[in-house]
Amino acid sequence: MFEKILIANRGEIACRVIKTAKKMGIKTVAVYSDADRDARHVELADEAVHIGAAPSRESYLQADRIIAACKQTGAQAVHPGYGFLSENEAFARRVEEEGITFIGPKHYSIAAMGDKIASKKLAKDANVNTIPGYNEAIQTAEQAVGIAKDIGYPVMIKASAGGGGKGLRVAFDDKEAFEGFTACQNEARNSFGDDRVFIEKFVEEPRHIEIQVLGDSQGHVIYLNERECSIQRRHQKVIEEAPSPFISDATRKAMGEQAVALAKAVKYESAGTVEFVVGKDQSFYFLEMNTRLQVEHPVTECITGLDLVELMIRVAAGEPLPLAQADVKRNGWAIECRINAEDPFRGFLPSTGRLVRFQPPKESTWASDKEHLFGVRVDTGVQEGGEIPMYYDSMIAKLIVHGKDRNEAIARMREALNGFVIRGVSSNIPFQAALLAHPKFMAGDFNTGFIAANYAKGFHAQDVPHADPQFLVALAAYVNRRALQRAAGISGQLPGHQFTVGDDFVVVLLGPDGQHRRETVSVSDFEEQSGSSAVRTSAGRYEICSKWHLGAARIRGTVNGQPFTAQVERGVGKNPLALRISHNGTQLDALVLTPRAAQLHALMPYKPPADMSRFVLSPMPGLLVDVAVQPGQKVQAGERIAVIEAMKMENVLFAAADGVVGKVLAAKGESLTVDQPIVEFV
Repeated sequence: MFEKILIANRGEIACRVIKTAKKMGIKTVAVYSDADRDARHVELADEAVHIGAAPSRESYLQADRIIAACKQTGAQAVHPGYGFLSENEAFARRVEEEGITFIGPKHYSIAAMGDKIASKKLAKDANVNTIPGYNEAIQTAEQAVGIAKDIGYPVMIKASAGGGGKGLRVAFDDKEAFEGFTACQNEARNSFGDDRVFIEKFVEEPRHIEIQVLGDSQGHVIYLNERECSIQRRHQKVIEEAPSPFISDATRKAMGEQAVALAKAVKYESAGTVEFVVGKDQSFYFLEMNTRLQVEHPVTECITGLDLVELMIRVAAGEPLPLAQADVKRNGWAIECRINAEDPFRGFLPSTGRLVRFQPPKESTWASDKEHLFGVRVDTGVQEGGEIPMYYDSMIAKLIVHGKDRNEAIARMREALNGFVIRGVSSNIPFQAALLAHPKFMAGDFNTGFIAANYAKGFHAQDVPHADPQFLVALAAYVNRRALQRAAGISGQLPGHQFTVGDDFVVVLLGPDGQHRRETVSVSDFEEQSGSSAVRTSAGRYEICSKWHLGAARIRGTVNGQPFTAQVERGVGKNPLALRISHNGTQLDALVLTPRAAQLHALMPYKPPADMSRFVLSPMPGLLVDVAVQPGQKVQAGERIAVIEAMKMENVLFAAADGVVGKVLAAKGESLTVDQPIVEFV
């Protein structure tokens, strides 16, 4: 067994590998860029080596520096994690040539499966079901249109070296095929240095279901059941679960056996994933093979009771697999939510900055933890006070739950999301909560088009209906009453003039454009020791009991005898007195006032925000990589104005209306903040 391994990655996956290595008694080496100098994976590792500047092409993609770091520290093996160099055949070969073990498949397996065109041919030869398509590299956009017509629309245009949703378009007509080919080719060239593109039939109402395989150097290969990954937004997975609520045992077995046949055909060693697209009739076709550990591997670990990272390390060290196919278990149901630094209410634009608060729910289970089977797990690479940099992907954490069945897993995930506190950057937690509560998701009735179909016009606050909105009103009044009671207990108050707290309040629900709604509420039977109160609203009576204290972001307790977890934030927006209550993805912004203060508040004039319609504003924090206009230039609606880059995504800003450019207010190469003006029109 290795004494020391180097993790050629960052973020949560680096921390994940370090955790297993420590359990196995193996020393770890982290590598880091300028942006990650104070990152969590650097703290957790036994040693850390600086490998370059913040952009990944100058650090985490520098194979020479990673190999040099191995030699410098005496690391005998490299775990590549996922992304970066994990599926780079040249890197795996270089590592092997230098006498270092690559904790992953052999370079020839990566080469065979990394090229999507070659992998399709291999799959066919191994009698694996493949999608109809044109599997040669396509030279021109015109040729692409002709091929798409022959196959029959809709078609999928994909980069041969693609992955992570990059270099992928779906075309429904000639125009989309022409434009999609050009866009895929450009993205592939920029992201992977390989501009080969191919086309295949797009399966309608498809599900994305993948099989986890595991092989050793003795030629044994097994499959560890499937993962359901159909809940995707723009080809990026959002929620994953194991097992799938859709496929039958017969389909599961057939898919698993085909995945094993393909892995054996390329002499696969280590953990890998064979992805299939599954039609509504349970017909399935090979999509691609990911020759690495997947982001969503924890759900497989939950239902099988295995530690996939440990098995990868043991296989890389030459050990045989410790189990046969008959030993693979399927226990309970696991769900993973990817918690990303993005604002779901602003078109999921990236959100970077400092994590002012980061309080994930308490972990109660982990990989191969036989004692605590069902519970909550958090895989993360960040910590409170840390930065979410603009240079890498937007993932903050992975929230994983394991339940006895699917309904229990969904309920556990909703409660865990309620208790996941993130401040300083926006997160997609409200969106995750909405998905989990959607009747079709709860019924298991969805496909890869689920998000596009149900949130076609984006995601809005009203898309998260609350089962009992009056509970949020009651909770706001309760929290305010607790805060007032603390103020009433401050010592040194003048006798006869002490601050006393009444029972009657008005909850002013803050709406846009000064449209506020008012609810009369009473808070009585207050008990300071037990934290109990009776709150009456127009909907009825809520007995709320909690040990919550002022300043805590998370509030836990019972309402009418039922447990709940919610979040409280004071000073939201531009009002330092406003309270924000968050529960089950719904946010309530409110002022809790005495009846007299509410009368006076109603008389206050509404001050509308400044008119910014003449400006093109940055919708997110990021790097301004291009400004396409100059002062005095006439611009038509829909014309390109600027390009902003953040978290491996390029966002193009277009003119909303015809106009003439007055001033260009930001320069190319400048780091922008949210709503920073870039261009002003006259």
